[in-house]
Amino acid sequence: MRRGRVHRLLSSVLLVGAMTIVTGGTLAAQTATAAPDRGTLEISVTYGAMLSNAIVSNSFWMQGGSVEVEGLFYHGLGAVADVGGMGTGNINSTGVSLDLVTATFGPRYTWAPARKKYEFFGQGLAGVANGFNGLFPAATGATTSQTSLAVEAGGGMNVALRPHVALRAFEVNYVRTQLPNSTNNVQNNVRFGAGIVFRFK
Repeated sequence: MRRGRVHRLLSSVLLVGAMTIVTGGTLAAQTATAAPDRGTLEISVTYGAMLSNAIVSNSFWMQGGSVEVEGLFYHGLGAVADVGGMGTGNINSTGVSLDLVTATFGPRYTWAPARKKYEFFGQGLAGVANGFNGLFPAATGATTSQTSLAVEAGGGMNVALRPHVALRAFEVNYVRTQLPNSTNNVQNNVRFGAGIVFRFK
């Protein structure tokens, strides 16, 4: 994949984010002014960078973003769905490209100190990963796309800016995928992100 494809992937994620911002602003304006800082629904849009094959010598960086939707159920316990897209056009100067989209779901716990503007969260998610525009070994020859299990574990910190808007100061997740790679068919990745969070009652 060339640089233009990485930009198109990132642009798609950011377009979803922009649509979320417009919708979020409308819904927030319709919410009562006495609403608490922490709503029952959160939508976050983040820019991300991911270190792929993080524990081996041939690691490389990918860039992209993600959109998360979280529903808060009881005393900080909620469920979150995460869709992220990452891409690179030249893995370690080999000329081989890779796009990766993950869709995961699972529980999240959020803890916020009393009368503070910041909160911390931790999560464990599972779902699927789709690698495409790449090169994957197979019994019948190399293919350009593959699908595998995806598992995420991590957390981050939010800082309240307004009653319905918060800053995602940072988010760090370990992401494990199992795409074919001619060795152990396992990728250990670390994804970093920061962005904006919209909260609805």
